[in-house]
Amino acid sequence: MELAHSLLLNEEAYNQLGEVQKAEFIFDWLRYLEKLLLATSRNDVKEKQKTLVEQLLSLLNSSPGPPTRKLLAKNLGVLYSIGDTFSVYETIDKCNDLIRSKDDSPSYLPTKLAAVVCLGSLYKKLGRMLVNTFTGTVGNILKAMKSAESQGRYEIMLSLQNILNGLGAAATPCHRDVYKAAKSCLTDRSMAVRCAAAKCLLELQKEAIFMWSTDLDSVATLCFKSFEGSNYDVRISVSKLLGTVLAKAIISKHPGAAVSRQSIRRVSLEEVLELLGTGFLRGSSGFLRASGDMLKGTSSVSRDVRVGVTQAYVVFVSTLGGTWLEKNFAAFLSHILSLVSQSHPKATQTQTDAVCGRRCVSFILRATIGGLLGEKAQIAAAKDICQAIWKLKKVMDAVMNDGNVETRVGSTDVTASQHMLVCALQELGNLLYSLGTTVAPLLQDSSAGILDSVISVIQHPSISVRLAAAWCLHCIAVALPSYLTPLLDRCLERLTVLKSSPEAVTGFSFAVAALLGAVKHCPLGIPHGKGKIIMTLAEDLLCSAVQNSRLSAQRTQAGWLLIAALMTLGPAVVSHHLARVLLLWKCVFPVSPKDLETEKSRGDSFTWQVTLEGRAGALCAIKSFVSHCGDLLTEEVIQRLLPPLPCAVDLLTQLSSVLKTYGSTLKTPSVVYRQRLYELLILLPPETYEGFPSTLMIYCTHSVSLFHSSLCPNKSLILNYQGNLCAVLKELAADLTASDIQVAASAFLLPPLCHQDDLVILSPLLQETDHRFIEEQLLLGNGIACGSLEYDPYSIYEKDVEGDSVPKPLPPILSVISSAVKLFGVVCAHVGEAQRLFILEQLLDSIKHSKGARQQIVQLHVVSSLSSFLKYLAVSKGNLGPEEMRRPALALVMGALESPNPLLRCAAAEAWARLAQVVDDGAFTAALAQVSFDKLKSARDVVTRAGYSLALGSLHRYLGGISSSQHLNSCVGILYTLSQDTTSPDVQTWALHSLSLIIDSAGPLYHMQVEPTLSLIIMLLLNVPPTHAEVHQSLGRCLNALITTLGPELQGNSTSISTLRTSCLLGCAVMQDNPDCLVQAQAISCLQQLHMFAPRHVNLSNLVSCLCEILLDNSVLVNLCSPYLLLRRAVLACLRQLVQREAAEVSEHAVMLAKDSREELTPDANIREVGLEGALLTLLDKETDQKLCHDIKETLNHMLTSMAVDKLSFWLKLCKDVLAASADFTTVTCVDTMQEEEGDKGDDASVLTTRNDDKSYPYTNPRWATRVFAAECVCRIINQCENAHSAHFDIALAQEMKKRDSRNDFLVLHLADLIRMAFMAATDHSDQLRLSGLETLLVVIRRFAAIPEPEFPGHVILEQYQANVGAALRPAFTSETPPDVTAKACQVYIIAVERHKSHRQPLKTTTCSEESVRNGSYSSDGLLDLVHTDLGTLSRLWLAALQDFALLTLPSEFASQLPVEGGAFYTAETSENAKLHYYSSWALILHATALWLTTTGFVVADPDEGASHLSRPVTPTSMCQGSSSGATVKSPEDVCTDRFHLILGISVEFLCSLRSDATMESITACLHALQALLDVPWPRSKIGSDQDLGIELLNVLHRVILTRESPSIQLASLEVVRQIICAAQEHVKEKRRSAEVDDGAAEKETLPEFGEGKDTGGLVPGKSLVFATLELCVCILVRQLPELNPKLTGSPGVKATKPQVLSEDGSRLVSAALVILSELPAVCSPEGSISILPTILYLTIGVLRETAVKLPGGQLSSTVAASLQALKGILSSPMARAEKSHTAWTDLLRSALTTILDCWDPVDGTHQELDEISLLTAVTVFILSTSPEVTTIPCLQKRCIEKFKATLEIKDPVVQIKTYQLLLSIFQYPNPAVSYPYIYSLVSSIVEKLQEIDKRKPEDTTELQIFQEGIKVLEALVAIAEEQHRSQLVACLLPILISFLLDDNALGSATSVMKNLHDFALQNLMQIGPQYSSVFKNVMASSPALKARLEAAIRGNQENVQVKIPTSKHTKNPGKNVSIQLKTNFL
Repeated sequence: MELAHSLLLNEEAYNQLGEVQKAEFIFDWLRYLEKLLLATSRNDVKEKQKTLVEQLLSLLNSSPGPPTRKLLAKNLGVLYSIGDTFSVYETIDKCNDLIRSKDDSPSYLPTKLAAVVCLGSLYKKLGRMLVNTFTGTVGNILKAMKSAESQGRYEIMLSLQNILNGLGAAATPCHRDVYKAAKSCLTDRSMAVRCAAAKCLLELQKEAIFMWSTDLDSVATLCFKSFEGSNYDVRISVSKLLGTVLAKAIISKHPGAAVSRQSIRRVSLEEVLELLGTGFLRGSSGFLRASGDMLKGTSSVSRDVRVGVTQAYVVFVSTLGGTWLEKNFAAFLSHILSLVSQSHPKATQTQTDAVCGRRCVSFILRATIGGLLGEKAQIAAAKDICQAIWKLKKVMDAVMNDGNVETRVGSTDVTASQHMLVCALQELGNLLYSLGTTVAPLLQDSSAGILDSVISVIQHPSISVRLAAAWCLHCIAVALPSYLTPLLDRCLERLTVLKSSPEAVTGFSFAVAALLGAVKHCPLGIPHGKGKIIMTLAEDLLCSAVQNSRLSAQRTQAGWLLIAALMTLGPAVVSHHLARVLLLWKCVFPVSPKDLETEKSRGDSFTWQVTLEGRAGALCAIKSFVSHCGDLLTEEVIQRLLPPLPCAVDLLTQLSSVLKTYGSTLKTPSVVYRQRLYELLILLPPETYEGFPSTLMIYCTHSVSLFHSSLCPNKSLILNYQGNLCAVLKELAADLTASDIQVAASAFLLPPLCHQDDLVILSPLLQETDHRFIEEQLLLGNGIACGSLEYDPYSIYEKDVEGDSVPKPLPPILSVISSAVKLFGVVCAHVGEAQRLFILEQLLDSIKHSKGARQQIVQLHVVSSLSSFLKYLAVSKGNLGPEEMRRPALALVMGALESPNPLLRCAAAEAWARLAQVVDDGAFTAALAQVSFDKLKSARDVVTRAGYSLALGSLHRYLGGISSSQHLNSCVGILYTLSQDTTSPDVQTWALHSLSLIIDSAGPLYHMQVEPTLSLIIMLLLNVPPTHAEVHQSLGRCLNALITTLGPELQGNSTSISTLRTSCLLGCAVMQDNPDCLVQAQAISCLQQLHMFAPRHVNLSNLVSCLCEILLDNSVLVNLCSPYLLLRRAVLACLRQLVQREAAEVSEHAVMLAKDSREELTPDANIREVGLEGALLTLLDKETDQKLCHDIKETLNHMLTSMAVDKLSFWLKLCKDVLAASADFTTVTCVDTMQEEEGDKGDDASVLTTRNDDKSYPYTNPRWATRVFAAECVCRIINQCENAHSAHFDIALAQEMKKRDSRNDFLVLHLADLIRMAFMAATDHSDQLRLSGLETLLVVIRRFAAIPEPEFPGHVILEQYQANVGAALRPAFTSETPPDVTAKACQVYIIAVERHKSHRQPLKTTTCSEESVRNGSYSSDGLLDLVHTDLGTLSRLWLAALQDFALLTLPSEFASQLPVEGGAFYTAETSENAKLHYYSSWALILHATALWLTTTGFVVADPDEGASHLSRPVTPTSMCQGSSSGATVKSPEDVCTDRFHLILGISVEFLCSLRSDATMESITACLHALQALLDVPWPRSKIGSDQDLGIELLNVLHRVILTRESPSIQLASLEVVRQIICAAQEHVKEKRRSAEVDDGAAEKETLPEFGEGKDTGGLVPGKSLVFATLELCVCILVRQLPELNPKLTGSPGVKATKPQVLSEDGSRLVSAALVILSELPAVCSPEGSISILPTILYLTIGVLRETAVKLPGGQLSSTVAASLQALKGILSSPMARAEKSHTAWTDLLRSALTTILDCWDPVDGTHQELDEISLLTAVTVFILSTSPEVTTIPCLQKRCIEKFKATLEIKDPVVQIKTYQLLLSIFQYPNPAVSYPYIYSLVSSIVEKLQEIDKRKPEDTTELQIFQEGIKVLEALVAIAEEQHRSQLVACLLPILISFLLDDNALGSATSVMKNLHDFALQNLMQIGPQYSSVFKNVMASSPALKARLEAAIRGNQENVQVKIPTSKHTKNPGKNVSIQLKTNFL
């Protein structure tokens, strides 16, 4: 293929190829040439132009296929537009000659068609240059069209479209001729030609004024005719034409000067609407014919015309746009509703017509109001619709109030309004549903009266209106959940009051049912008590039904409807009413067959009607119960459900005789009864059938003909016996009627039985499209009504399968068929094999014995039933049974495979494969395949070949095992042949589809066939005419399957793989150019697969431009321009995959395309401005398909994840534009004025100015859902930035980097925008958007709260936005705000306060709490002030909730102890449901309660608080209950005790059995609650006095620490432990104090011992608080420092290990444990303290030893500091001095000191890197904190002194400094016995050290510090020395100090260190002089040198002081020089 890549065709290479390769080669060359021509210079093109033109024209004669001729024509046009044009006329003449040629042979046709296409392309490209020749060309083409076949007409129309496009206004002379030709083609028998003609006329109307002026009527009539017998594509094209022309007629009211010369007929909006209305109501016929038909009473409007006109209405309004619709909405609404009014009786003369008409009107309203209007305009539209409803209501009221009963009942006015009302109500419901909570202000507006208007029509005489009003209420409740309960109450109240009105009973029961159906969509649900009210009301209605015959039918229906709807509330509600429901169920049917016989003989038609409706209702209620309350379906309940069923089935067999007796009025009730019974039986578990299979089998078989007996009451059908199925089936066969209704029933019966993948080869109507809602009716045929709510009122509470639109149940006459078919499948699988065989044979006979149309109906029903049976068997892994079963089954399926009905063939092919699957026998499967082969070889008719080819594919799909290579070859060979059968596109389509199934299922086995298959596909793609789109779709599926089969192999570089890959890409290119949308979708899907397997070989630029062009063509009217939803889905699915891997590249390609492309390609979402991302956001806003919206969001999320950080400003602007686009103007200004100090005011202004200029504004009125997504995107952007550069959250760094490179962009620079966006979202009308806005605010505060403001040190950057945050939060605290929004706002407020407190103290203290809220300042009490007034009530409610929670969490065995009436917030029935809510919120309530009790200090503030009724405050469930008068009043102490035990009990219960799903938040909240509780003295005294309670709590906390690794939880647990120990200490102290007070006079010895250990010192595990604490602390310590455990280290002694630094969390845990350990001795008695002391000391010293790491600067690690603090606490314990424990403590403390000293001298001699400072500090703590006798024994004292000596010798300056500091504290110890030995031993070495420093002069600050510390030690010695020794010490000290004094000269040149030393020495000398004047004088006298030096230094100092005084501004110490003089006088 590389040889094809040249400017000129490589003819040498071309001639060497075969025919198929030649076509491929040419196509590839032409593709390459198209790109090359645009890239080549004009001169190079001109040079080779002549040859190139010759080569291209020679190709015309080589019969090019459709894609090739299109490319060929394109290249010719481009070539001439770039190169010279002088030979273009020759080319045109040549093409015209080819067209004129008389050769009509099929082989010459491609040449003619290619010439036509070339002409179109040339004129399009060169336009007015060719104006001289165009009349001749057009004439020639039009002449040729007269004799052309459909392909010719198709190409000619498209060519004319191109000619018109190129010439523009210059083509005017030919406009009429083209118009005339296109008119005839618009009603062509070929649908493709009609589409092409519509495109041609669409181009023509741009310049041909007559089309939308004088000839407007004829254009409209022509379009109406074109709709007749049309397909989906034609309706799309023609409706676009008609809508555009009519819109043009409206827009062009003021034609320009050029046009004004012609007489233009002005067209008004009324005329245009009337024109469309005519088409809708009368079709394509003229007025006379229509009126004639009207007289005859026949309907002349076919459904396809009506559907086409419906689409034209939408195009018309969409073309005019949303603004036009806003202005003209009232007129438009009035016209659209009038289409179904009584003024046009033909439109609604039958129920079927009315339903279809209503559906069309609903579609028009939904597509225009829902698709074009912004939210504000939609709210206005809702008001207009409401006004329309009021007007119609007034008309009805006038009629109903008429005194004459006859006129009232027979009045046409009532029916006149019904269809209009239904449409208005349904659209109002849809509108309110889509607006969601944004509609709240409208509903609160009493002037609009929305709710009143809807409720007022609930009593309308028409049942359709009543149902529509009920559905509208359902939509309101789902949109605004807060309205659900009030609406329910209102409807229940009306239902109770108006029980005597039949309309009110049905209307309000529908409303209640619809509202109950809404409960599952509303997060907050309804009060549980409503279930009881509804059940009672339903029972009342059922019981009172018999009292009044006028109301009996309505009350019966209403009663069962309410019960059925109640079931949707689920098991929790239903379980309490189940017994009553089952009793009603039992009573509704006769008990025995005898009673049924008696029943038959009495009553009349009316009573039977009521009876059947009642029983149908009961069956429906039980069906609802089974489907919604599966959990309640226990064995016992099933046993109670079953007894009435045989009787219900018995009645089914009697229906025919009842009908015969009482007339045909019972026909509908009997059909409904059947349907309900079948539906229930389908749902019941199969085991329930075991009792009566044969009976059921008869009834189901009876209904395969379905309701035949009911349709033909003249036949007597006696089904009372069960055995003789043969006779039954004969009767059934005889009764089968060929009613027209049943003919088209296949459209709803068969699709569920076909494989979903096979439906694509059938009508596009079976696929998902935007017009499915109206197109559906065409599937069913003219005789059958499409679904509507009035056919089954019981569906009003069910969720619609298609999403949230109104349920559309089919008429009972149809739905009973599908129910019976399903039931046949289930029951047939459960009967005996003999019965099964007998039934199948009977069914086969019934088909054989019927003829013609009737046979088709029977066959349809029989095959559907069989398919259902086989499908059920296959899914449930059943078996068909003995071999005899196969024959009848096979015969039935084979018959259907040859049926003319394609759907039936499709279902039969599926059944064929299922049959092989359930037989599960290789030989049988092979035989089936052989039958298919034989049939395909012998048959010549299209139907058989299509059916059996699909059967082959289906076999492979379900049984891949049959694919032996030989078998595979045979299949593929046959399908190859069939797929090349050009005489029948249908056969090609089915064969190729089957081939795709085989490729898919064969997998690797297919590799041998890949090359020939690919060649076949390419050959067909290049040759099949574009008019056969279905063949191209099947080819696309084959190509897709092939690419999947090849998979990753496509990446290979071998020649064969490369060739395959090129062919695949070529195939994709051909399909991309196909005009059919579904083929394009296939192409995109194939390219997506290729990109996944071989990304390097897919041209991303081309693919992205292709995707964007499709998207952008459709971005204005998403649901119109690309009619094919599947194409849009394919584009988005592909984009989503591309951006996962290459988001940036995709985005760049899209923008490049936008820059290169022409203006008209980018209509609404201008990619140049907003990028692909912005275009996708616009699309998201317009799109309604859920799957598509999900894909758009995913695509945007992927793009955001990979690009948001790099394109930060762009993404934030996108989000801001979306959020600001619909924010109220006032809201935005509000934000800006509140901005306190903001740099970018210009940016603020831009938000406001863009509102005024629509063109520059990329988004207009985005929907709330889009804005919610934008707000979510902002949060995602912040999260993405968290993982990027740190400058995103550091303003100083960000500003610095921005200065360095202006391209740098950081999030913190956009903080103002982030706050503004959060504010706009948080203050919107939509609750969902408010929640998103508050969440954004939360994220912003969390991330930015701690960032300092560089310009104002000590402040944070968020401070300037306080007002905005306050303003965003304030609306959330109003009374009408939903609770979830308020809760979210509280969360934001709390986070703001927490962050602020953590940063620093409150910003400003506001005296008034209101002011703080108003200013939005984060004062920590701000939120508390908001709720302060309610704290009393809240606290009581919290306590009540906790009490409930405690009761609800009791084990099931205590259930009997629960209060009968329930708790404070739940009733007994709701306990199970309520548990979930309690579980999710108890922890925070517990914490809040504990905090509240802490602040009140457990003081009962309320004087009534002690009364019992306040322990159960007034709550929702206790309001109605009277207070118990005889209750005892509790004392405040008892109330506090109860509260204390409640909190403690809940906490302990939760913590001691932590489930795996317990959240961290709950555990933390629980522990914080305990901490808060123990902060107060009273609860501590409770814990302290109850030792068992304390031990229990400690054990629970121990378990928490063991099972939860989280450091925060462990720390919180340790804090609680510390508080428990404190409580125990306080208790022991109190007991000791009180004992001393009581026994003050007694001898001390007689005092009892308090504290643990008593007199013995023993601690009993399990009963000792101290032991439990020790266990817990050891657990913490050993986890962090395993070396502390002797078992782990292997020896009990001190083992030398390297010390370690713990993590921050580990250090905090160890420190907390040490604090607790140091407190323990105080809890013990003296003997007890002796028992625990060794352990405590071992652990404390162990921590010291293991963590004494040397840190820089001599710092102590936090654990060492904690262990030293703990040591100090232990050593200074009173127990060390207590009489009974003194000796033992002394010994133990000495041992501990020895252990510390041993740390220097490791046992095994290895050197340890322990920190000397830490160990020395520990020794010092011992010396200073213990009694002298511990440390003064010589051996220990000597070792300690040695250690100090040794450390003094260490060169490390930091160690020396610390040593001096420690010695200073020892020397100053008041007890000489302790301090003197150290002084004697160490002073001399200190003096030596100082003298050393004197000699070598300090060089740095550390040496200076050493000297200073040494001097301080000596000075301290001087101070404590006895008088006789002091002079010696001073004599040592003075020379050292004076030696550091410098004279004037030296001082000037000295270093800063020496200067500091000089100053220090001088200062000290000044202090010593006056203190010890006599010694001072003696020393000075004895050493004149010293004296002179000192005097010189003092003089120098005085001079300095005098110099400084005048220059300093503030003289702080004016007497300073005087003091210095005084001091010198001591010398």
